[in-house]
Amino acid sequence: MDRKLRCQDSGFWGCLAAVTEVLGCIEVTGCCVIEEERRVRANAREYNEKFQYASNCIKTSKYNIVTFLPVNLFEQFQEVANTYFLFLLILQLIPQISSLSWFTTIVPLVLVLTITAVKDATDDYFRHKSDNQVNNRQSQVLIGGVLRQEQWMNVRVGDIIKLENNQFVAADLLLLSSSEPHGLCYIETAELDGETNMKVRQAIPVTAELGDTSQLACFDGEVICEPPNNKLDKFGGTLYWKDNKYPLSNQNMLLRGCVLRNTEWCFGLVIFAGPDTKLMQNSGRTKFKRTSIDRLMNTLVLWIFGFLVCMGVILAIGNAIWEHEVGVCFQIYLPWDEGVHSAFFSGFLSFWSYIIILNTVVPISLYVSVEVIRLGHSYFINWDKKMYCAKRRTPAEARTTTLNEELGQVEYIFSDKTGTLTQNIMVFSKCSVNGHSYGDVQDMLGHKAELGERPEPVDFSFNPLADPRFQFWDPSLLEAVKLGDLHVHEFFRLLSLCHTVMSEEKSEGELLYKAQSPDEGALVTAARNFGFVFRSRTPKTITVQELGQAITYQLLAILDFNNIRKRMSVIVRSPEGKIRLYCKGADTILLERLHPLNQELTSITTDHLNEYAGEGLRTLVLAYRDLEESYYKDWSERLHRAGSVPEAREDHLARLYDEVEHDMMLLGATAIEDKLQQGVPETIAILTLANIKIWVLTGDKQETAVNIGYSCKMLTDDMTEVFVVTGHTVLEVREELRKAREKMMDASRSVCNGFSYQEKLSSNLTSVLEAIAGEYALVINGHSLAHALEADMEVEFLETACACKAVICCRVTPLQKAQVVELVKKYKKAVTLAIGDGANDVSMIKTAHIGVGISGQEGIQAVLASDYSFSQFKFLQRLLLVHGRWSYLRMCKFLCYFFYKNFAFTMVHFWFGFFCGFSAQTVYDQYFITLYNIVYTSLPVLAMGVFDQDVPEQRSMEYPKLYEPGQLNLLFNKREFFICIAQGIYTSILMFFIPYGVFADATRDDGAQLADYQSFAVTVATSLVIVVSVQIGLDTGFWTAINHFFIWGSLAAYFTILFTMHSDGLFRMFPNQFRFVGNAQNTLAQPTVWLTIALTAVVCIVPVVAFRFLKLDLKPELSDTVRYTQLVRKKQKTQHRCMRHAGRAGSRRSGYAFSHQEGFGELIMSGKNMRLSSLALSSFAPRPSASWIDTLRKKKGGEGSSAGSPSGAADKTLRV
Repeated sequence: MDRKLRCQDSGFWGCLAAVTEVLGCIEVTGCCVIEEERRVRANAREYNEKFQYASNCIKTSKYNIVTFLPVNLFEQFQEVANTYFLFLLILQLIPQISSLSWFTTIVPLVLVLTITAVKDATDDYFRHKSDNQVNNRQSQVLIGGVLRQEQWMNVRVGDIIKLENNQFVAADLLLLSSSEPHGLCYIETAELDGETNMKVRQAIPVTAELGDTSQLACFDGEVICEPPNNKLDKFGGTLYWKDNKYPLSNQNMLLRGCVLRNTEWCFGLVIFAGPDTKLMQNSGRTKFKRTSIDRLMNTLVLWIFGFLVCMGVILAIGNAIWEHEVGVCFQIYLPWDEGVHSAFFSGFLSFWSYIIILNTVVPISLYVSVEVIRLGHSYFINWDKKMYCAKRRTPAEARTTTLNEELGQVEYIFSDKTGTLTQNIMVFSKCSVNGHSYGDVQDMLGHKAELGERPEPVDFSFNPLADPRFQFWDPSLLEAVKLGDLHVHEFFRLLSLCHTVMSEEKSEGELLYKAQSPDEGALVTAARNFGFVFRSRTPKTITVQELGQAITYQLLAILDFNNIRKRMSVIVRSPEGKIRLYCKGADTILLERLHPLNQELTSITTDHLNEYAGEGLRTLVLAYRDLEESYYKDWSERLHRAGSVPEAREDHLARLYDEVEHDMMLLGATAIEDKLQQGVPETIAILTLANIKIWVLTGDKQETAVNIGYSCKMLTDDMTEVFVVTGHTVLEVREELRKAREKMMDASRSVCNGFSYQEKLSSNLTSVLEAIAGEYALVINGHSLAHALEADMEVEFLETACACKAVICCRVTPLQKAQVVELVKKYKKAVTLAIGDGANDVSMIKTAHIGVGISGQEGIQAVLASDYSFSQFKFLQRLLLVHGRWSYLRMCKFLCYFFYKNFAFTMVHFWFGFFCGFSAQTVYDQYFITLYNIVYTSLPVLAMGVFDQDVPEQRSMEYPKLYEPGQLNLLFNKREFFICIAQGIYTSILMFFIPYGVFADATRDDGAQLADYQSFAVTVATSLVIVVSVQIGLDTGFWTAINHFFIWGSLAAYFTILFTMHSDGLFRMFPNQFRFVGNAQNTLAQPTVWLTIALTAVVCIVPVVAFRFLKLDLKPELSDTVRYTQLVRKKQKTQHRCMRHAGRAGSRRSGYAFSHQEGFGELIMSGKNMRLSSLALSSFAPRPSASWIDTLRKKKGGEGSSAGSPSGAADKTLRV
């Protein structure tokens, strides 16, 4: 049995004896209790409070007023840089070693901490606001025999609450009674499993009669059930009342998050509340997300700190040696500071002084700039009009500012299906009747008309009961109905009779259908519009209005649908007394059960089915069989006896159903379109070209998910094979996964010759992916996935799944979605993105590196838990390929330049140390040191980090391969970092030694010696500002007015501030601070100084320009090629060719009633679900070449796999 650990408070031991007396099944370990079962007594708060069950208050926020400051500071100081700067601040407070003022560090540190804290507080405020909104919802609670309005947070386990139509269920309830006959109620579970079709729940008979508050107030039944767990589809317990016990199942439960539909009222007993509810048990915790660049920067900061320590040690040793050998000779006029009595101690103090001086290799302004850039990128997402949905008036929203660049590195997308890929709207699209296909509209030339060329839809005005929302485009089908085609009439008669739809007629002619699955609703609505209107039903009759004439059929039996049968049938008696069986189901099942006389018609219909399936439509075959009266009576008696058998009842019924559903006559087939969201196939195709792997994780049934897979082009008939894993045991699942891997390897062996295959394996023994030839897909059910995710099999499952192009997981729970995401994160070390629209997706969204919420039909819980949100799946393409790629590109270029300019700036102090007696003297004055990263160089790099582009947005979408450098971490990694600091060190060497060499013998215009400390400082500083400004110009790929203004404005600001600080006016105001009057003017008036600056700039920049030119000419990147192509196109003024999308020519894919719930037919026949009113009424283009990227990807795949445990499994699998 599942166990839940519940830690008690200080009052635990005081009530332990009383609790153990009652519960008797609690294990005590220290001060913790393991709940093995739950006891709940109705209307007994005092009794239930002994167990200290959770209240109904939920909390998704991270902080409160008390914990915000310590917890947030703790999270921020997990950033190594923040801890590093705090350490530097402490050092600067020690006057003996500090040569810089303390405010140079504390001001930017506090600024960074404050900005981040405000952002985190704002995010958490909205979480608190959402929690309060939910917790303060009102519910009617039965207290003391009276219904009282209580907030959700005040509901307790054991309370009886009343729900009304269209209300959310406040907690996990045991249904006691309802306004419907036999204690039935209808619920919508979209927040739990994403399904919008209604489901039925039923109270146990003994409580179904408790319809008023006086009876319920006297109800004192006790429920003993399982402890809190996350299994949405299972519940086990027993109700003890009046010395009797009654078994309870999931069919008796209303779970939190469901919505009561088409039921006036119901009463329920609270079993689980708040965090113990199954909805909250499936919700992951709010996690602190950091990007891979953040994690890399933490590592780099540690390396830089180590490098800084090494430089400090070298200079400290130099200081000790210099003081011992040289400095001792100058003690008379250069005495040691107070407290310094030896050269060794002088060196020790010098070490800490240099640590402070050289700390600008990682200035804190780096982190301020990173936050500003990320904020700018977030605003670009929010302001993007191309991601704005006018229909819903919903813009895209970046709900976090810390993950933007990771959008450019996504390798795996985990998507929900219902409401994310699809609209969950079923449309009757085409049909085949007696060998004739209807639904294709042709133009004047006889060709198939495109969507934009379609004529007006069929006019159903002849039918006053037609649904005005239904549209069909082929008028020939309506003509066949009007002309009296018997086959067409029988076709629609079957659709109007063979179903479990409930009809409600609020007023004359205003029909409302309540279908268990949207498929059935679409079929019955189609029959309704073509003149065969399902009006009403009773347990024994169905009334249909056929072309204006009301006909009542006697309903003799419903042969219910289930996943094994994949079909349903009804047996009806017509007014003429003829008994007929109507059947509809999956083509793979039904075509085998037809009479041999149907061979020719079967062949034609099969061709139509292949055509429909090729278009991604959900197909269904229709057939009928006439039954003799004597045979039916005999069969009916056997059916009645089988229904009374206590053991193996389902097996007996299945055999009888199978017997009667034979030798049927084929009527035709239907094709239903499960409407995808606009642009889904194109989006998936483009993302696939960007080497992003898409996995669909859905709570729907297998057939539904597979059909959607074909519709959105994840699955194609060009694939080598689609593996379906449906094992119910560990051994079965392991065997199916093993067979799938063997088939993939066998196919690879047949493609490759022995030598090359062996050579390939020997070079990459670590991953199945490298050895697979062909395209495969994997489909796995929830019960099989539960075994596949176990510790001893998860590696095998992951390797098999990653070898496939597409993966679809069906019937998965919210927690399983999160486990699949966690599995890929654990072993593949890839950036993951989860996208969904319902509460059942929240756990997955929180687990993935990036969570995206679709603001759709299923509430806003997914949006509230997400990092980014928008209204349609197609916007994901733009979010990743444009905003994500640009954010990654900009951040990488920003970091490379930032480290370069700061190493160039700081390392000058290191070289100067060898010429100043290692005295910790700075080259520049402290004002330049303070303003360098804040004023002189901050804005140009910010402009590049916010606005830069390598190619326009249209090219980013047109060439998905441009996305791959981010996945491979090519633009900023440890290698690029070392290149940047090498360039910075090279620049610093030239920056110091060229002016030093020139100044050694240079003279002024008046013959005086040019070399002095301040003139040298001005020359080096001016050279540095000019060189780094030219470098940022070279790095900028997309020039805007802002870039020009910031670059040239920063240069102008430098000279303005420089001349101001050396002016006579400032000296008069602050004589102790600005002593060197006129130094800058005099120094920069010398031609020698400007020649020195020019020489330094040229020597620093020319090698960079030459290297980039050669690289562009000899080994251009894809972005370089795209830019060149763009220039050529502009010159030639040619248009891009439009690419046509090729449709899939597919085989049969059956998609019948995938959301249908078994057992509903039996419910109809019993009459328990009947209202009194019802009784009374009787290619994309081929991928562009990118061999260098493919080589790097293979190299990365080999390294990544060898680091994780999947490699071990792959080694065993791949050895031949």
